[in-house]
Amino acid sequence: MSKIQPRIFRGTKDLLPNEMIKREEIIDNIKLVFRKYGFSPIETPAIEYLSVLAGKYGEEADKLLYKLNYKVGSNDEAALRYDLTVPLSRVIAMNKNMVRPFKRYQIQPVWRADKPQIKQGRFREFYQCDVDTIGTYSMLADSEILTMVNEILTSLKIPNFRIRINNRKVLTGITKFIGLPESETATVCRSIDKLDKISLEEVKAEMLRNEIPQESISKLEPILKNAEISIEELEKILTGNETAEKGISELKEVFANLKTFNVPTENFTFDVTLARGLDYYTGTIFETNLLDYPNIGSLTGGGRYDQMISLFSGTESPAVGTTVGLDRIIAAMQQIGMFEESSTRTKVYVTLFSNESLKESLRITQMLRDANICTEMSFEQKKLAKQFKFADQKQIPFVIVIGEEEIENQTVTVKNLKEGSQETVKLEDLILTLKLKGL
Repeated sequence: MSKIQPRIFRGTKDLLPNEMIKREEIIDNIKLVFRKYGFSPIETPAIEYLSVLAGKYGEEADKLLYKLNYKVGSNDEAALRYDLTVPLSRVIAMNKNMVRPFKRYQIQPVWRADKPQIKQGRFREFYQCDVDTIGTYSMLADSEILTMVNEILTSLKIPNFRIRINNRKVLTGITKFIGLPESETATVCRSIDKLDKISLEEVKAEMLRNEIPQESISKLEPILKNAEISIEELEKILTGNETAEKGISELKEVFANLKTFNVPTENFTFDVTLARGLDYYTGTIFETNLLDYPNIGSLTGGGRYDQMISLFSGTESPAVGTTVGLDRIIAAMQQIGMFEESSTRTKVYVTLFSNESLKESLRITQMLRDANICTEMSFEQKKLAKQFKFADQKQIPFVIVIGEEEIENQTVTVKNLKEGSQETVKLEDLILTLKLKGL
């Protein structure tokens, strides 16, 4: 049989211990915040019927669906999930007796046939950490989601981030203001959404290709040029525009709530150019970016989608949520230099000195594990120098030696590989000694 050439699909990656350990720590941190705010976990299948996914994200995003070669052309055609929001909407529609508001979090991989950009944390397979509240129109729900985003990034010590906030009702109002029907809002938003990737001139050219009249583009241009326009200034421009005024009112309420929640004002801002490219948003929208690393893209992103669930249930069910981009956050931490890799969680390595000391090595290993100290032991009787070398290669900080003399005296030798020091410790004091060393 010929040798199989090992290779990995472009845009995916193997996660080895040196990255996976830190990755799990980040996920645990995110989960801790989600749980603190009263959210419960769910999971959904990786495979969804194509009819569930298609047509929910917009034309451009639909092209990125990974369709499966399964019953093609039938009602059972399938695809890998593109995000976690649409599957959640299906879940809600299929479980109508859930107590509302229903607060859920979900941490699972999604797949997109996108162009990979590894340094920016853009993969074809990546994890989303989603959190959503279903069943309320209250802007308190939106504010709570944003407060969680701030807490998560602050707890991870992500520096100089900014949550950009807008409202789709404001963008709908702007669409009307420039003389277009409301039905053109999605087209306008998809173009505006590219402003952080391409120039204003390129955005205007795209709008022309999408048959947006030059007169409308010219009326829109001053607003887009003034990205730092305040809510109050925009309110004056859009006075009498009922849809825009509703969106502005919601934004003011959210901003007031964030201040009451003690979210630092430098961590969030209104941004009229924020559009979010997906078509299902209906109200508040938000993204988080690093001011010092704009090339990384958004670390989090989400918004309100009050009409999505009705596509499955037939009745409107208000909802708001965000995704925390795990791979983007890791890419950011790596570029900033704050991603400390570790190849093991093991803190203590117990040597095997001789056949006579085997039982004592086993007993001490289990004693340490019972004390919740991450411990490994040697499986083979080798020279101590080789056992020390193995522990050092795995970055295990402490090694315990149990020889005949230690057994006779009911002691152990504790070697600190980082400091190059060692000490003799009474067996009865071993756990306390290690705990005092931070284990």
